[in-house]
Amino acid sequence: MDRTETTTTHVVLVAGHWLGGWAWDAVAGRLAQHGHHVEAVTLPGTSPGESHTNLTDQITALELVVERAPEPPVVVAHSGAGRVVTGVLDRHPRAVRRVVYVDSGPAADGSVFDETVAEDVESIELPTWAELSAGGASLEGLSEQDLATFRERAVPVPAAVARERLHLRDDARLTVPTTIIATSLPSDVMMGLAQQGHPMFAEVSRLTDLELIDLPTGHWPMWSRPHDLAEAINAAARSESGHRAAEPSV
Repeated sequence: MDRTETTTTHVVLVAGHWLGGWAWDAVAGRLAQHGHHVEAVTLPGTSPGESHTNLTDQITALELVVERAPEPPVVVAHSGAGRVVTGVLDRHPRAVRRVVYVDSGPAADGSVFDETVAEDVESIELPTWAELSAGGASLEGLSEQDLATFRERAVPVPAAVARERLHLRDDARLTVPTTIIATSLPSDVMMGLAQQGHPMFAEVSRLTDLELIDLPTGHWPMWSRPHDLAEAINAAARSESGHRAAEPSV
């Protein structure tokens, strides 16, 4: 059923590597129908011609977006944006009402996207589809047009963003109400890995207020299931406490 709601929440959308705010167009429109004020962020380094950007630059830019919001926003982080959002939460844990990770999660102190990137490399191009799939980024649900648009609009990741380690200092970030929308990996599998101390998921087990939503699809649900992703984000934005939520109805 197509429903609209009038309670306004400021929702900040942050896409992962190679993407700008444009990636959220279908999701943002649906969230606006639910009465939310939506801001899809294009981080420094994710516009053509911006290669001299590091992780700290991106964290500072998103910090300014959060600070100027009229109220503590709900911040949605997709994929590699999880490191940027974690950095903002570490600086201002009380400035964010809820964080929503989409096929992503909180980053750990000292984490790095790719420490093998050589110092003389300036940027990282979007890999081939086969390389992305082999690395665990599922293309499930993406049409040929989705793939063509992704390839055409993708912006290389500044190498300094990939190389820079994330340094954290305030565990209060772990108390921010959190929703994880699990797409390419079921939430029960993710939680099992977290409890085993898997480095990619270890921080999840330290969160004090966690809600889980399963939305089975690939790594880019803003294209493969945009309507359902918007419904999941809307539910998270209105959530008051952590729990396991049902998969959104199609």
